[in-house]
Amino acid sequence: MSTLFVFGKTVSGDAFTDREKDTAKLVSNFQYGVNTFLLSPRRWGKTSLVKKAKAIAENTKLKIVYVDVHLCRSREDFCERYASAILTQTSNKMEEWIDNAKTFLNRFSFGVNASADPSTEMTFKMQLTPREQSLEDLIQLPERIAKRKKIHVVVCIDEFQQIGLFPNSVQFQTELRSIWQHHEMTSYCLFGSKKHMMESFFDDSSKPFYKFGDIIYLQRIPTEYWVKYITGKFRREGKSISEKQARWIVDHVESNSSYVQQLSWYVFQRTVKKVDENILSDALTELVEQCADVFEAKTENLTANQINFLRCIADGIHTGISSAKVIAAYNLGSSPIVAQLKKSLVEKDLISIEKKEVHLSDPVMGIWLKRQL
Repeated sequence: MSTLFVFGKTVSGDAFTDREKDTAKLVSNFQYGVNTFLLSPRRWGKTSLVKKAKAIAENTKLKIVYVDVHLCRSREDFCERYASAILTQTSNKMEEWIDNAKTFLNRFSFGVNASADPSTEMTFKMQLTPREQSLEDLIQLPERIAKRKKIHVVVCIDEFQQIGLFPNSVQFQTELRSIWQHHEMTSYCLFGSKKHMMESFFDDSSKPFYKFGDIIYLQRIPTEYWVKYITGKFRREGKSISEKQARWIVDHVESNSSYVQQLSWYVFQRTVKKVDENILSDALTELVEQCADVFEAKTENLTANQINFLRCIADGIHTGISSAKVIAAYNLGSSPIVAQLKKSLVEKDLISIEKKEVHLSDPVMGIWLKRQL
């Protein structure tokens, strides 16, 4: 049985709503070898969009590799995961995989961890040999495979902002850029969950990845799409939710894709036949309570001024925060302090700037904050 409302993982099929223009643009970039930065706040569906575009664009002459580097803590970790994904996802069978590894990674020792279950992805563990002086062989791997097989390769790297935390990060970024920019049969799609860190890679002319490729800014999915999606799901299961109630769900989580799905599911579970106001309220409380421990951990070390700033945003004030009226109402100190607060909270990934408006990165945190008063 398919999941009715999908959250906490990538979505596909009829759970993937709207994004037609974004999908078409990304598919086109994949097909024509255009490097891409994909940007949006957390939980807006970047990974789902990439996998949707991959499913549409991939064919025998175009291989699209997905790599998640969230757990990587060094350039060695990155390159190992990168090479493993490229070897396995550009090969159709183990023999070809091993042949490519021997051909292109002769300076490395490696072991295969294969499962009898054909649905389980092969993995391997590499170790640098004493004669290895650099990781360039690994970085060059997709281009060499592409040329050998006469195909095009797109490497999609999720949580790419992790490289900003590596030791000697700028040096590693410079090395990646200097090699990748010369690839003719390989292109790259770079995206991650920390929007401000991703932006810092390409909007600073002093950074190695400045102007590396096309930039796709994901926008919020329009409310009307969500309303149609939610009411349709309820109707299909013999339950009733009004357009107004569906809009209530979307508005309370500010169109955040993952939270729209999650809150809709909590409402659906409570509904026998028809949604009422108590069901909506109880479902929202469940969502907030489930996230409470995470929000407490994120805010426990914040200063009083930082908490006051977040509460200001939670109250719906997205512009004019430096005005004397707002500063006085929320005890924010002064205009220069407000600027410092904004900068520090962006760096902590607690707020984001969208079209000169300040928003909480997590809209449910705003509800939680208001309930703490």
